[in-house]
Amino acid sequence: MKEVLQTIIEALVDDKSQIEINESEKDGETLFEVKVAKEDMGRVIGKEGRIAKSIRVLFKSISAKEQKKVSIEFID
Repeated sequence: MKEVLQTIIEALVDDKSQIEINESEKDGETLFEVKVAKEDMGRVIGKEGRIAKSIRVLFKSISAKEQKKVSIEFID
């Protein structure tokens, strides 16, 4: 799943070298922490958070199929 998230984020940002995705697991839930360059954060979050919400919905459906819990946080 991390590779899918990496591909989506790379398509959105200009500075691909600043992408950092940390994956951790706690209580059976996988947490992805996404960090990008400050200039690209607006592109990843989108107007009124629409892009971030869409990414979360996509991963919710992927994780449901695999019977896992996934959450994504976008960190400044």
